[in-house]
Amino acid sequence: MEKVIENLSNWLHVTLIFLAAMLIIGLISLVVYIAVIYVIDVTQTKQAIRKNYPVIGRFRYFFEHAGEFFRQYFFAMDREEMPFNRAQRSWVYRAAKGIDNTIAFGSTRDIRKPGSVLFVNSPYPTLGEDSVPPREITIGENCRVPYTTSSLFNISGMSFGALSEPAILALSSGAAKAGIWLNTGEGGLSPYHLTGHCDIVFQIGTAKNGVRDLEGNLNDDKLKQVAAHPEVRMFEIKLSQGAKPGKGGILPAEKVTQEIANIRGIEAGKAAISPNRHYDIKSDEDLLKMIHRIRQVTGKPVGFKAVLGSALWINSLCIVIKEKGLEYAPDFITLDSAEGGTGAAPMALMDDMGLPLRETLPILVDVLTEYDLRKHIKIIVAGKLVTPADVAWALCMGADFISTARGFMFALGCIQALQCNKNTCPTGITTHNKKLQRGLEPAAKAERVASYAKQMVYEVGVIAHACGVKQPRELNRGHARVVNDLGLSVPLYELHPDKKPL
Repeated sequence: MEKVIENLSNWLHVTLIFLAAMLIIGLISLVVYIAVIYVIDVTQTKQAIRKNYPVIGRFRYFFEHAGEFFRQYFFAMDREEMPFNRAQRSWVYRAAKGIDNTIAFGSTRDIRKPGSVLFVNSPYPTLGEDSVPPREITIGENCRVPYTTSSLFNISGMSFGALSEPAILALSSGAAKAGIWLNTGEGGLSPYHLTGHCDIVFQIGTAKNGVRDLEGNLNDDKLKQVAAHPEVRMFEIKLSQGAKPGKGGILPAEKVTQEIANIRGIEAGKAAISPNRHYDIKSDEDLLKMIHRIRQVTGKPVGFKAVLGSALWINSLCIVIKEKGLEYAPDFITLDSAEGGTGAAPMALMDDMGLPLRETLPILVDVLTEYDLRKHIKIIVAGKLVTPADVAWALCMGADFISTARGFMFALGCIQALQCNKNTCPTGITTHNKKLQRGLEPAAKAERVASYAKQMVYEVGVIAHACGVKQPRELNRGHARVVNDLGLSVPLYELHPDKKPL
């Protein structure tokens, strides 16, 4: 009996030693495995999250994938999130990566919801061989240096400062690859905007960053310096933006580096709070004089960006334009939506100020048409237009060009962390923290920016061809319908009848 117990004891002892050895080997293997994964993550350039958060960042992609199966029990549905739902973000991600963007087993969209836009398919859609690219449009036909482009979908205003250096580099190169323009935002023209040699729209904000003198006044010599760059094709005076109508730009102090301060002409390490309007533009006449001045100095097209609160202002502005003459008219108007934006803003303005594009775009088109100015003034719309249906609707309503900021942020890898107003963006897009920026590889992200823009134009073309026209800019108010409160759809031309000149 004692011998049996001794043998059992020896067996247990050997077993424990074996298990301990296996545990040690397992732990060593785990450490080695984690180390290998860590090296792989910090050296790869495709996913910013994995680069900035080696190993643990992989859990995001696991949970995102698992969410496809469990979100109906634990998470929001595909089309419930705000400001952009999962379906919208997923489409942009797939378009940017150039992967299959088809779906199966029916739409998850409730097409009976009031306000839903439905396109009118033709019984005889356009054949592929009969389709043509978006036609060219000339902005500022009477300028010394007009701008002609076929670009349909462009990058809206995001300044260097609000965005990081690698983000601007990626946008600049991506825009050049796609043949679209990049708006500088109100932060001035940085070397990173010019790197990709894309077309650039220089935005003049209320602080006049980059074209100001020491007192903050618009400086003609600096305007000429900016206009001397062949990449700068147009100038845009920002009156207001969708995130904060009635308030100027806000750049937190921690984002105002010495480099950004030098580009803007401001003090480093101090929050950059732009005035809530241009000091030298306090009336319609002042605005038109400023447009005329900048056009005369630069020789290039000049317009303005604004959010509308009603039709009254555009009516009064058109009256002044008719009185002063077309040489004072803007070459374009960028209409922004009151549905937010990338910039930091008080919640009261972000949530409750201004009107959305669905209401103001037809107002702007119709008022310009009534005053016989539509053929002279091109319309650019900006806002939550990140999918083909959004863009096609805007074209139906009369827009000439569409631009987006947040759509291209998704193309860069934005995960809607809602930290744009801080210096803690986990994907390196809106932060100047070098450790977080390292996850954003400009060359790789530039390809995604270009792919997103190209896929957008392609799928808007798919909608246009299904409606029976040869190219997207032929879409009109007869090609879409809107669901009313009764759950029935009515044509856009009944809701917004086409106007004729007075």
